Amino acid sequence: MKTILLKLKNFLSRNREVTSDFQFPIRYKLLLITSIVLLFSMSGVIFLASYFFRKDSEVRVKENNIKINEILSLKVKSDLHSIRQDVHITASAIFRNNQSANQIAKELFEEDQNFVFIGAYDSGFNAKFEAVNEDFLQKYDYQKSEVKSILKNIQPKLKKSFSGTTVIWNISPHFRNPILCISFPLSETKDTHTILVTLVKLDTLLDAFQTSGPVETFLVSEDGSVLAHPDAKVVLSGINLNDLAIVDRMKKSTVDNGQFRYENKDGEFYLAAFKKLGFGGVGVISQVREVKIFEEVNNIQKRNVYLLIISLSLSFIVVYIFAKSLSTPILKLVDASEEIRRGNFHINLHATTHDEIGTLTKSFVSMGRGLEEREKLKDSFGKFVNQEIAELAAKGKLSIGGKRKYCTIFFSDIRSFTAISEKLQPEEVVEFLNLYMTEMVKCVQETGGTVDKFIGDAIMATWGALRDHKEHAKASVETALSMREKLIEFNKTRGTVKKPIIKIGCGINTGYVIAGQIGSSDKMEYTVIGDSVNLASRVESFNKETHTDILITETTYQEVKSEFHVVSMGEIEFKGKSKAQKVYAVLGKKSDPNAPKNLSELQKLVGIEMAPKKAKR
Repeated sequence: MKTILLKLKNFLSRNREVTSDFQFPIRYKLLLITSIVLLFSMSGVIFLASYFFRKDSEVRVKENNIKINEILSLKVKSDLHSIRQDVHITASAIFRNNQSANQIAKELFEEDQNFVFIGAYDSGFNAKFEAVNEDFLQKYDYQKSEVKSILKNIQPKLKKSFSGTTVIWNISPHFRNPILCISFPLSETKDTHTILVTLVKLDTLLDAFQTSGPVETFLVSEDGSVLAHPDAKVVLSGINLNDLAIVDRMKKSTVDNGQFRYENKDGEFYLAAFKKLGFGGVGVISQVREVKIFEEVNNIQKRNVYLLIISLSLSFIVVYIFAKSLSTPILKLVDASEEIRRGNFHINLHATTHDEIGTLTKSFVSMGRGLEEREKLKDSFGKFVNQEIAELAAKGKLSIGGKRKYCTIFFSDIRSFTAISEKLQPEEVVEFLNLYMTEMVKCVQETGGTVDKFIGDAIMATWGALRDHKEHAKASVETALSMREKLIEFNKTRGTVKKPIIKIGCGINTGYVIAGQIGSSDKMEYTVIGDSVNLASRVESFNKETHTDILITETTYQEVKSEFHVVSMGEIEFKGKSKAQKVYAVLGKKSDPNAPKNLSELQKLVGIEMAPKKAKR
């Protein structure tokens, strides 16, 4: 068994290395399916058997509770009526004869040793007669005055009997023995100004509540106090059982019997039943703990669970051996797919079977070759157009047409490029441009921009055209400043004829354009067109006349004025625009303490020595 578990652990550890797109290999599925089938089938049998057994046990317990309640209720009710009748007969005899109460009561005490005291009282609680069982006093070492003192203390409790009610109360806490006090009117129809009071030992009643088995029975009064209980200590304590839900249910019930399942304060569940006697407000309660009645059910469940574990273990062994021969070639395909995911399309995989898996292996190898050719085409295509555009085109998400977008357009151009080119060989020009373009394109990509096209030595880029950009204007200006810093660093190793100093001009404008695939079905180009594009290009050219390196339009300025220090270059008339346009030169970020403070510092920083002069265009 340990060997199987160790193999299973190694198998699962190996599968953790598989890509997250393929979490459940065939071998694991077979084990899982077999386990699920066995688990559900056997669990269903266990559940149904346990459920019906539990229901049957519950029904039997409920029936038993009702029977016990009925029997005990009849017994207790009969005993209480007998006590009341004996006391009533004795009291009547005392009132009819002139003999002393003690002499007549002595006959009752001799006939039934459970009687401790009988007495009659008027509404002022003046005793009409009182008689105490002398044998009880001697046997248990009580004084007659002690008994009368106890009765005097409980007089407020007995007042209810003057209204025709029978009062039954456990006064055991006042004695060293279980004693029950019963008071009732001498006459239920006429004389309610006289009540009879008796004290009776609970020995007979307690014997009736000594039931065998898990069922617990007890007798409670109308206020929830215990009257009789299998445990004599509980009776002697006279505790109140109102915290038991079954007692509260009995007190509130409008019928004389009922059943109830409840949970006590310790979290134990009970099945309980009650029966009201209709006499003195008392009732009999029988209850049993669920853990007791369902103990055998739980034992059966445990044995069935052990059987389930054994069956699952055996099935794991059989299925594992079968699944291993089936899943090994599939796992090789999984490993091959991981290699393809990593970009290694040359997979060393050969079909070893002549079934569906063998056919799949051949198709997989062929697919890898096709993906290799596709990836090469994609890489080559991505070098001629923007990488994002290449991916969208490969997914078929680009179509002819355009959308109106609000974005920022950027143009940059190398100053005196023609003069520089004349001093270099064509190969040197290409090499120098590639180095320059590489650094500048990185600046665009770092801020989320898209290089639209290269126009000779010029770069056209956009922010917010191909994909949405919340701060496209700010990103474009940050790109221009980054180009400025990169170019300063780039020029540190230059300054010869073969490596001339590079100076650029950048123009930025924000506005609406038409963005999309422009061209025919045979040849297309993703770009942006519109008046905003033309204005950005003309603003870039205006750097020559203002002797600056970064110019922005009014629309861009309104988007970024809180972020950058700028200098107004006035209103300039541009070709194609009916109104003069405000143009601003960018000095640097407001958060940059090293940024130029004015145009002179800017020109010195980027190597423009001539002072700006007003120009018209």
